[in-house]
Amino acid sequence: MGIADDVDELVQDTFIRAFSALDSFRSDSSLRTWLFTIERRLVIDRRRAVARRGREVDVEDGHAATEYDALDILVADEAAHRVASAISRLTRMQREVFTLRVQEGRSYKEIAEILDSSEGAARVHYHNAMRAVKELLDD
Repeated sequence: MGIADDVDELVQDTFIRAFSALDSFRSDSSLRTWLFTIERRLVIDRRRAVARRGREVDVEDGHAATEYDALDILVADEAAHRVASAISRLTRMQREVFTLRVQEGRSYKEIAEILDSSEGAARVHYHNAMRAVKELLDD
């Protein structure tokens, strides 16, 4: 970022943003790539905010974390394992709706057609699945 004092805050904000947007993660890329994308957007947002306040900070692409090490792999693997474990504890219907919505990016209408259900029921199952996954991840 160009400002070493803000790195811890940036990492924390990245994970907070990722957790709150967990339902938008579709596994099109790895969890690590998704986290780096969130982090990069936060860096850009902070640069813009600083520029609006009149304290210009030169931030280049090289300032964003783009490499990872063994600890990053361990953290990503642990997070993926915890998410998979939480998903496996859902009811069959919740798991199917969750998988169709999150991993395949299907609309509620498509999910309802696939599962021979109503769109409203698909929304309810998805909402309950997301709540359950978040609760299980908080434990």
